[in-house]
Amino acid sequence: MEYNEKLARFRQAHLNPFNKQLGAGQHEQGAAQEALEISSEEILPELRPGEPEFCCSERVMDLGLSEDHFSRPVGLFLASDVQQLRQAIEECKQVILELPEQSERQKDAVVRLIHLRLKLQELKDPNEDEPNIRVLLEHRFYKEKSKSVKQTCDKCNTIIWGLIQTWYTCTGCYYRCHSKCLNLISKPCVSSKVSHQAEYELNICPETGLDSQDYRCAECRAPISLRGVPSEARQCDYTGRYYCSHCHWNDLAVIPARVVHNWDFEPRKVSRCSMRYLALMVSRPVLRLREINPLLFNYVEELVEIRKLRQDILLMKPYFITCKEAMEARLLLQLQDRQHFVENDEMYSIQDLLDVHLGRLGCSLTEIHTLFAKHIKLDCERCQAKGFVCELCREGDVLFPFDSHTSVCTDCSAVFHRDCYYDNSTTCPKCARLNLRKQSLFQEPGPDMDA
Repeated sequence: MEYNEKLARFRQAHLNPFNKQLGAGQHEQGAAQEALEISSEEILPELRPGEPEFCCSERVMDLGLSEDHFSRPVGLFLASDVQQLRQAIEECKQVILELPEQSERQKDAVVRLIHLRLKLQELKDPNEDEPNIRVLLEHRFYKEKSKSVKQTCDKCNTIIWGLIQTWYTCTGCYYRCHSKCLNLISKPCVSSKVSHQAEYELNICPETGLDSQDYRCAECRAPISLRGVPSEARQCDYTGRYYCSHCHWNDLAVIPARVVHNWDFEPRKVSRCSMRYLALMVSRPVLRLREINPLLFNYVEELVEIRKLRQDILLMKPYFITCKEAMEARLLLQLQDRQHFVENDEMYSIQDLLDVHLGRLGCSLTEIHTLFAKHIKLDCERCQAKGFVCELCREGDVLFPFDSHTSVCTDCSAVFHRDCYYDNSTTCPKCARLNLRKQSLFQEPGPDMDA
């Protein structure tokens, strides 16, 4: 038995089965003669003069026949078509399940599975690819090409693996979801609501109770309760309604009603739908503060300053519209992010109020006001020629309606020194002359004229 084991080891280490110069019988005879001369496992036989050259030492001719070079390594699959790749993917999945958890071999198999899926994606028939654009419930979904950005599906609340999964984003409300979740979406795009009915809920957290919702989620109608069975009820501070954990992720947002009534900018928990709606509405000027809460101007001094700057900019606008140099310089584009500032002085957006609260809007608007005034009063001769002279005292420099020391007649837009206008306590001279002309035109004829 010991002799046979030594012989088998010797054959395994020193025979070259790929050398076809000798026959099978000569291989066995030469191996048997050398095996008889082995004195121990560590000592190698010496070559006789007639020994074939292929029987060399182990360090030189070790072919490694004891290793399994011809078996397929774990998770290594060679496939060239879609069907073979799909079969290889299934086999790789099975191998991953059979390997020990958190082992190096399992991690390598997972990496190989990812490469197989990427290869399958490359070899798929173009006709099988999903469309780049999908329109559902007024959502306009575009297929994303980014593979490295980590996102969360808004429908199933799971991670989107961009390397191996197809996902879409709505260009209107930025709703993200897997391609497999597209047909499960039940909520229409909030951008349509913004376009058709752009207004805020201005009641602070208008709660009506779970019973008014039949103890179901306000969006997906899943059963909910405050006890968390079968699902936790989460309240949205904007709508006051209750949602399940899939529709309410405890996102934080500034509530418009709390801003206009309490000047409170603390973010509060809102549902996913409310968060997207508030994000789309944040820059829309839909708040008329004078009607909603006129006392807010007495409480917030910064709002008074902003209102005065906006009124001055509206008085400067006619100068720029009729000035060629101002149109070429595109001065009004300084306010392109707040276009409503050159249209009226009453409407505000939540972003405007937030910037007022943080002190950013006052600084930026003061700089723009200074730039506009510099063009009209110093840089442009045409705009300077459109100034006014006080018709009450007819003294002093040229006046402009946006100067801080002037007053403007509301009827004829004439400009006066503020002190002159209030000291005389009379009507505007220009308006008085116009009234006299009207009276003379419509005066009834006398008896001499009739004769």
